[in-house]
Amino acid sequence: MSVSLLRVHLIRHGEISSHKGDVPLTERGLAQAVEAGVRLGRKLGRDESVFFLYAPTRRTRQTACAIRRGVERCLRAADDQGAGIELHPPTEEWALRNPDLYVAGVRVEIGSSPEALAAQLGKTGPSVKDLTEHHFFGEFWRSPDRIGFWLERRDPPGEDGDAVARRVLAFSSSLRDLRSGAPSRRYVCVTHSPLLRAFLRRYLDGRDPGEPDYLDSVDLEFGDEVRVTFRGRSTCLPLFTKEPHEV
Repeated sequence: MSVSLLRVHLIRHGEISSHKGDVPLTERGLAQAVEAGVRLGRKLGRDESVFFLYAPTRRTRQTACAIRRGVERCLRAADDQGAGIELHPPTEEWALRNPDLYVAGVRVEIGSSPEALAAQLGKTGPSVKDLTEHHFFGEFWRSPDRIGFWLERRDPPGEDGDAVARRVLAFSSSLRDLRSGAPSRRYVCVTHSPLLRAFLRRYLDGRDPGEPDYLDSVDLEFGDEVRVTFRGRSTCLPLFTKEPHEV
C-alpha cells in the first residue's frame, strides 16, 4: 500500500455527557474511539510511524488513548503483526487547544454556563452575575449555536475563527519538517469542535459545516500541496510557506 510522506487527522474527541467542565468520555464514547482506532489500523501502510496527540483536556486525552488501543488491537489481529508500524505514546499538544479567550486577564476554556466560567477565574474574578452580562459571553450563552456564534464574531475577547484556523494549519504544516530519510508519518490529533469548524470554514469551502459529530475527522495529506478532506469533500491548498489563498 502506498502512503503519503505525511498525513494528519484532526479528530473531534469522543462522546461526553455534557460540556460542564473538563468531563470524561462516556462508556459509549470510549468504545467508539477504540473502534475508530481499529478502522484506522486497517488503513496503515508498512513501516509507518504513527503519533497520537491531544489537546490539554481530559476528553481529548482519553480519546487519543482509546484510538491507540484500537490500532493496537487491529495490528495484533493482523497476520504480519503490523509489518514494522511504530506507534508512539499519546502526547499532549498545546497547539490543539481550544480558542484562546480571555476574561479579567485569564485565559479561559469556553464554558457552558456563567458558573463554569466563574470557576476558572477564582475568588477575585467577576461574579456569576457579572459574567451573565459580559459583552461576549452573555450573548454566547444565549445563542442556540454557541460555537457558531464565536465563529461569526470578528471581535471575540481573544482568537477569532481565522486565527485558530491559521494556527492549526501552521502547526500541521510544521510536521513536514522531518529529518532526511525519516519514515512516513501519520499524526492522529484529537481536539475540539471549534478548531475543526474554524479550519473547514477558512480552508475547505468557506462555509461553517456546523457542529461535527463525535470522532469526525478532517484529513490532511501533504505532497506538493495539502489535500484537505472532510466527509467526502476535498480541496487543495499550497504548502504553508506563505499564507494560503483565501477561500
